[in-house]
Amino acid sequence: MVRRSAGLLPFRRAADGPPEVFLGHMGGPLWARREQGAWTVIKGEVDPGEDAAATAEREFAEETGLAVPSGPRVPLGTVRQRGGKEVTVWAVEADLDADAAVSGTFEMPWPPRSGHVQAFPEIDRFRWWPLVAARDVVVGAQVELLDRLAAAVGTLVVPGAPDASG
Repeated sequence: MVRRSAGLLPFRRAADGPPEVFLGHMGGPLWARREQGAWTVIKGEVDPGEDAAATAEREFAEETGLAVPSGPRVPLGTVRQRGGKEVTVWAVEADLDADAAVSGTFEMPWPPRSGHVQAFPEIDRFRWWPLVAARDVVVGAQVELLDRLAAAVGTLVVPGAPDASG
């Protein structure tokens, strides 16, 4: 059975620069010293029978502690991550305070084989990234979502990405 996640990708347009996207840095000791490939769209697993768009909104609120941004959703489609998980994402134009976002936690045995269980934040920090720079830090499969956003907002051409004309 394929694992499915859904998420929201807030973006904002800067008056004097490229659009920016709101991403989270994955929490826990396995990601603590990594930047490249450690940032992600805010997303979570779709429960059986749950609508993916509803999941995206629920997970955004749970993982950031922020109100779900209002406004039209821009469907960015689905990508398959390396582990096989399918991720469906909608972009939404919003200007959020990254410093106000607070993530929930998860528990895991740490250090390995120690018998101790520690709690870690699901997302340990949030940040606005210029769209082009985000391509260098986001989970590999999610680069396609950034390229689709660039094409949808039509405000810049990302090297190697399809342009809005197809």
